[in-house]
Amino acid sequence: MVTARAYLTCPPEHFEVAYAINPWMDPAVPVDTELAVKQWRRLVETLVGLGHTVHQLEPQPGLPDQVFAANGGFALGGTAYGARFRYPQRAAEAALHRRWYERAGWRFVPPTAVNEGEGDLAWVGGCLLAGYGFRTDLAAHAELGRVFGVPVVSLRLVDPRFYHLDTALGVLGPAHIAYFPDAFDTASQRRLRRRFPDALIAEPADALAFGLNLVSDGRHVVLNAEASGMAAKLAAAGYTPVPVEFSELHKGGGSVKCCVAELHAAAVS
Repeated sequence: MVTARAYLTCPPEHFEVAYAINPWMDPAVPVDTELAVKQWRRLVETLVGLGHTVHQLEPQPGLPDQVFAANGGFALGGTAYGARFRYPQRAAEAALHRRWYERAGWRFVPPTAVNEGEGDLAWVGGCLLAGYGFRTDLAAHAELGRVFGVPVVSLRLVDPRFYHLDTALGVLGPAHIAYFPDAFDTASQRRLRRRFPDALIAEPADALAFGLNLVSDGRHVVLNAEASGMAAKLAAAGYTPVPVEFSELHKGGGSVKCCVAELHAAAVS
């Protein structure tokens, strides 16, 4: 079942890899910003072509990771919970997201705990799957439960290559996910198996190609073209994979979902 979605994005006009705050970033590797913008535009065109609404933040000089808009907050049912970034290089992004949400009429709740928004949060099946271990503090999970009044399932990430939840787990439908078990500790793997016995399990090559960093409307699944095995699994499960080229933004440690913050309606998974 396809559900029209609303998303918040930010053009990568100032994208570069000037520092390293995750294992994928290497300032010595050249970045083609023009190509990054081209690939990002194609992503936006794809989402709009599928019938979704795409809003944009204004990119600011000196914030090369602003393109990864999923990290700036979590929005559900008219309330937006802000981000408090782990690293000082990204701290200024939080205020830009807050300004956007407030101008758009969302009730904004400033966080007290370190968290990186939807990068570590997945809304599925009426609950929040919440990652921690690298970028988000466990204390943020309790705060989220109070703000939104929904169950929060904490999942510990243990592999630094999968430093955000959205690199290791993707929401496909109202109660359906795909994930890479080895990114999580044993207890978290048990929780995921119990809640999602029919989940799609990613192969290591697809997980490392950011194949789980995807955006789904319940039928169409937009994902990095490099994750061909994941695309085949999605097709076999009845979804329509929509591959997009994302090679340049991969150099910053992100892919499709990192660039897309979903503005969740209360009843939408």
